[in-house]
Amino acid sequence: MSRLLAVVLLVASSLAWADGDKTPPLVDASWLEAHLERDNLVVLDVRSGIDNGGDRSSFQNAHIPGAVYSSYTGDGWRESRDGVRGLLPPVASMERLIGSLGISNDDTVVVVPAGTGATDFGSAARVYWTFRVLGHNEVTILNGGFAGWKAAGYQVDSGEGNQRDVVQFEGTLQPELLATLEEVQEARDSQAQLVDARPSDYFRGENQSPDAKAPGTIPGSRSLPHAGFLGEQNAVWYLNEESITAQVNQAELNPGTRTIAFCNTGHWAATDWFVLSELAGFKEVALYDGSMAEWSQDSSRPMQVAKKGLGKLLDLFN
Repeated sequence: MSRLLAVVLLVASSLAWADGDKTPPLVDASWLEAHLERDNLVVLDVRSGIDNGGDRSSFQNAHIPGAVYSSYTGDGWRESRDGVRGLLPPVASMERLIGSLGISNDDTVVVVPAGTGATDFGSAARVYWTFRVLGHNEVTILNGGFAGWKAAGYQVDSGEGNQRDVVQFEGTLQPELLATLEEVQEARDSQAQLVDARPSDYFRGENQSPDAKAPGTIPGSRSLPHAGFLGEQNAVWYLNEESITAQVNQAELNPGTRTIAFCNTGHWAATDWFVLSELAGFKEVALYDGSMAEWSQDSSRPMQVAKKGLGKLLDLFN
């Protein structure tokens, strides 16, 4: 009961932040409309081809007034190294990317996904996490994304958007937010919690991403599917804060325990990281960006799958 109460109170407090001086981690269209004219506020639209919201052409057709565009999939927010997709690029690369968008360390960034599906929220969550892992805390996500803004009836613009001058952005890596392969290996023998953000069939080993070399999950992980936090309302997908407590407790997670979220390439896991760290108030949450793409590369690392017909997870050493 104490764990449940803690999560409820922390989620409730995140909603109350909207009226305070601190920017809340998740805002709605009315909040953004009220703050849109702030000089140091940058609306960062990250729609891309992985969602139903399209790409730069979709942005050019319609976007939030004053928004800056950067493709989540095409502009270098993630990179491939050593055969692993979805890794965080070096700090210097991120500094150049963010600075090229005209975003400085003094700006508050509102990250805008398409708002057209559960997966595209992960784009915003991953970009949000990137700012946080670089030490930039004045960042928030627009719940419902551009679709939610449009559905609310607020003004939209067309064209290239806000072309801000290039500035210098300085990032300072926050290593506690980024889990390494070595830390994940150690977590299996420590008190850390491993959280699998993939759909349940991936967790059980009944489905497999092309990025993973083997089906299943990391032994000892808890299943917390990212899509369970999102819901559709009139063709707009919103993160449902009211469902957080029930899902966290169903997964039997402890808010006071070090937690590491993963998926296939560190995309879906960003949603779990965001929910646990920024809304549910877990004390220590990291994102394993290598995720199953990296873990499954080495056949000596154990995998856990469900035995068909039993629903029981079994350890397999490939």
